[in-house]
Amino acid sequence: MEVKNFSVWDYVVFAALFVISSGIGVFFAIKERKKATSREFLVGGRQMSFGPVALSLTASFMSAVTVLGTPSEVYRFGASFVLFFIAYAFVVIFTSELFLPVFYRSGITSTYEYLQLRFNKPVRFAATVIYIVQTILYTGVVVYAPALALNQVTGFDLWGSVFATGIVCTFYCTLGGLKAVVWTDAFQMVVMIVGFLTVLIQGSIHAGGFHNVLEQAKNGSRLDIVDFDVDPLRRHTFWTITVGGTFTWLGIYGVNQSTIQRCISCKTEKHAKLALYFNLLGLWIILLCAVFSGLIMYSHFKDCDPWTSGIISAPDQLMPYFVMEIFATMPGLPGLFVACAFSGTLSTVAAGINALATVTFEDIVKSCFPHLSDKLSTWISKGLCLLFGILCTSMAVAASLLGGVVQGALGGLLTGITLSFWVAIGAFIYPAPDSKTWPLPLSTDQCVQSNITTTVAPEPNSRPVLADTWFSLSYLYFSAVGCLGCIIAGVIISFITGPQRGKDIHPPLIRPVCNLFCFWSKKYKTLCWCGVQHDSGLEQDYFENGSTWKQGAESVIQYGLRQETLSHVPGYDPKNKSYNNMALEKITHL
Repeated sequence: MEVKNFSVWDYVVFAALFVISSGIGVFFAIKERKKATSREFLVGGRQMSFGPVALSLTASFMSAVTVLGTPSEVYRFGASFVLFFIAYAFVVIFTSELFLPVFYRSGITSTYEYLQLRFNKPVRFAATVIYIVQTILYTGVVVYAPALALNQVTGFDLWGSVFATGIVCTFYCTLGGLKAVVWTDAFQMVVMIVGFLTVLIQGSIHAGGFHNVLEQAKNGSRLDIVDFDVDPLRRHTFWTITVGGTFTWLGIYGVNQSTIQRCISCKTEKHAKLALYFNLLGLWIILLCAVFSGLIMYSHFKDCDPWTSGIISAPDQLMPYFVMEIFATMPGLPGLFVACAFSGTLSTVAAGINALATVTFEDIVKSCFPHLSDKLSTWISKGLCLLFGILCTSMAVAASLLGGVVQGALGGLLTGITLSFWVAIGAFIYPAPDSKTWPLPLSTDQCVQSNITTTVAPEPNSRPVLADTWFSLSYLYFSAVGCLGCIIAGVIISFITGPQRGKDIHPPLIRPVCNLFCFWSKKYKTLCWCGVQHDSGLEQDYFENGSTWKQGAESVIQYGLRQETLSHVPGYDPKNKSYNNMALEKITHL
């Protein structure tokens, strides 16, 4: 494969990304040095505005895997990927209206505190451990995968970029805490958009205009977007993307520590919701940029596909190869695209490190040592950021030994995880039949047939009965399988062991979704509450009398839900649904 090396200006542009990101961390370390509390470090004192938080949310979940992988998906399978805009909308609405109010009003810092309030401590601990393991594994792949793809096409130093990413993320996370992460993400989001725009503009010019791009994409069946086939084995259809995509992203947005942590850092619940909705606009913008990049790339390579012709060895290398071609005579712009890709990596890894430090401190350290001083708590939080930065970077090194990259209560939890792993591992070992996953036609008619290697398809092995059904399920349904398995197993086990009475469940822990559908009948609303006393006035009492939630900086867990005579919750204003930072600071320094 031909490697097109970077110029000096490319490295200068790329290095600027790391220098500015580090500088933001140093700025907040100096600016916030007098506010040395774990609350300030982990959740920004709950005084963030919606703007930077919205940009941060978008940047964190649009990693370099998205920047490199989505255009490649569109190039090979068509623009049906754009249907994710529906899934994103559902996810953000569900998160802001169902999950966020419960988490924000509770005053908890770790989302897994909720599991102890609603169920028990073993469920909370199990979820925390699973999250820690999953996030370390994920961040390792997020660092290594794009670095490998860029290295093989551009000659960009593989291990230099891997270690630089790990060191810089760890540096500004440890120094500046959540505020540094949020504002650095906001900067990196701007870099991602600028990088995409340069590719879109230059690529359209090369293609003879955007009209030509759309015409050639239509001729190549890349604009056949809507396919209502209900076959769950098909890779991308309307149903797999909208339904399966909603389940997949709801796990990322609705209950993910990284998302909720930044939402509860906002100064009011209204700001938190605005952050989510403006983040939705960001998701749509990045999605459209990635989809159109894929269409432009198809227009460019329609007569000589570099993947099937053997010029590149993996689909993830398509976008870097395309960029190096269209910017061949424009030093600095390939570096801008690499900065775009690594902005996604930096934001995702930094958010992961900060979230890992938070759940470890809240769910493990504070459970073992509940009376730590503010100063010691802050230093422990910073030490955890440093520890997880090292672990995530080490995981990126370990990822080099792995194979493929891209696809990859307690009884219910374990059942859901088992089902998800079963179908995912089965799909990895026994890939779906070609008829379900074969890309759209690609041409090599005008390729120069030199130094090109071809691969011979292996002889088919014997496949088990489940290989062409269960293991061939679309990867977008994996989360749905785990979620439904968890719910069904949890319900069955609850009925076997004896269901909990509705009147024993504290109303603030349940968001009555049925109110949206039964607003016209109080009788049916009450029936759907299943005994939970949402109309008893207890929810307002919980906030005004402070019976269940935060007491200053101390966790609700330390006080328990059944104390009903505590004083007003310091810092929380139930009418405005906001936290008063001054009240919190006074309490935490008593």
